Amino acid sequence: MTEQQLPSWADPSVSPADLDPQGVSRRGLLRRAGLFGAAFALGSAATPAFASSRGPGFGGDDPRLAYLVGDHHVHSVYSHDAKYTFSQLAQAAAQYGLDWMVFNEHSNFGHANYGAKLEHAEIVKARAQNPRQLIFQGLEWYIPAAEHCTVFAAPGPHETDLLTQFELAYDGKLLGYTEGAAGATDTARNEAHAVKAIKWLAQQRCSGYVDDVLVIANHPLRLGIDSPHEMRAWRDAAPEIMIGMEGAPGAQGAALPGWRSSTSIRGEYENKPSAQSWAGYPAEAYVTYGGFDWATATVGGLWDSMLAEGSLYSITTNSDNHRTVFDTWKNGDWPVGQNFDNTGRLPDPVNTDTPQPGSDFWPGEFSRTHVGVTRYGYRSVMAGLRAGRVWVDHGHLLDGLDVRVKRDCDSGRGVTLGGRLRVRKGERITLYVTVTSASRPNPQGILPELAHVDVIRGAVRGPVADRDTWRAPDTKVVATKDVSGRKGTYTLRIPLRAGDESFYVRLRGSDGKRHGTGYLGASIDPHGPIPHEPGDGDPWADTWFYSNPVFVDVTG
Repeated sequence: MTEQQLPSWADPSVSPADLDPQGVSRRGLLRRAGLFGAAFALGSAATPAFASSRGPGFGGDDPRLAYLVGDHHVHSVYSHDAKYTFSQLAQAAAQYGLDWMVFNEHSNFGHANYGAKLEHAEIVKARAQNPRQLIFQGLEWYIPAAEHCTVFAAPGPHETDLLTQFELAYDGKLLGYTEGAAGATDTARNEAHAVKAIKWLAQQRCSGYVDDVLVIANHPLRLGIDSPHEMRAWRDAAPEIMIGMEGAPGAQGAALPGWRSSTSIRGEYENKPSAQSWAGYPAEAYVTYGGFDWATATVGGLWDSMLAEGSLYSITTNSDNHRTVFDTWKNGDWPVGQNFDNTGRLPDPVNTDTPQPGSDFWPGEFSRTHVGVTRYGYRSVMAGLRAGRVWVDHGHLLDGLDVRVKRDCDSGRGVTLGGRLRVRKGERITLYVTVTSASRPNPQGILPELAHVDVIRGAVRGPVADRDTWRAPDTKVVATKDVSGRKGTYTLRIPLRAGDESFYVRLRGSDGKRHGTGYLGASIDPHGPIPHEPGDGDPWADTWFYSNPVFVDVTG
């Protein structure tokens, strides 16, 4: 594999004068984390975490982190319904500041039989042409009886073979294992095959066939066919592999006013319940809230009900890029006798100079997933995702976010996103939220301004008796900090007290332009994200950030 270079903003040989404002800001964040230059290249060996005097898991300090920006859901000419070449997508990703991206092409026979190997050759070429980017090969898996997932592996000699074997043996569309309606003859078999698939991936990692592999559920509530019991079953099959879901889908430009139709919704969440949908979801679950999936956006809802079991389940956001809004390229024409089924690749696109239909933004243009790492590299990104060191934003709302929870009697750095802090009942602890405000206009020309930060707290009660529950009745917004007008880097300090039971905290915030009572009521969420009117969902005018949780385990 081509030798990887540090991103320009992390490379000491690149003069600050040669960086754009985004690069300058990110370099500042890296310096403050103590990871600039060799420290970042060498990783945690150069910046060891100090062990807690009270032993592992009892308030132990977390390492200093740099956050890499990425997108795990990008389609190219190797997906039957997309449009762009690797070169076009990699250039766009570089323009918008992405450090890592996953090409996760749709599974089908054309891809499995032809496209995957051709794609891999282009992946290798793209890595060589873009040595400051981490470019993964992946697959968008049609889950038996359910929706889609991103599956991707660490670069290595078997990354393509793994994905192809998986596609042919476990893809619901290719096998005809799509039935998921309650009580249907094949539903139980199909759901069991999805669990078997995730366990198979875990086996390939354990055997060393690939260095690493991860799975993330895509647009979980778009069709309402990912039931709570299925999502729990996937997670429990191999939690080190099936790490979470898209908190917000791609297609965020779908409802730009006057662009698609008067019924368009952000994320293309424009569906109604069907026979395949899980009957327990309300009608309100089929639209987005501030661009985020109902499962994530509802305080006390499905995401919280999974976190309340005490198990990490991460969220991400991404472009799901197929066709970019206002772009002028169209698909090229097929040569006689060729089609996707017998080539596995679309013809290169052709520029028309006229805007073409589309719902998506370029990778990194609007949606960003930030992953905390101790060094730069493919496996470091995957390790950060697995550890849950993740926060997400839309519209480049923030330049940086660092979250720590620590006991007041400790002098260390505390525990960060995805981590666990062990405390005694009644101990005083503090949540530290360090925000770096946006330092430059976003791609829409708007200088984003964060208006508030919400602290969401939920009790941890252990595994649920009803695997289809989507409620966490003891989760709610417990504090809101008005940060309007604050610039630069600042730290919020929110006192927390350990009560009788373990809990978690997570964060959310927005530009403050659109909010209202949350789905489960004002006592739970007094000013959460709300749906937009159909056809009138300008995403740049309603931007949010969300963080993964930090768990606090209370002992007697």
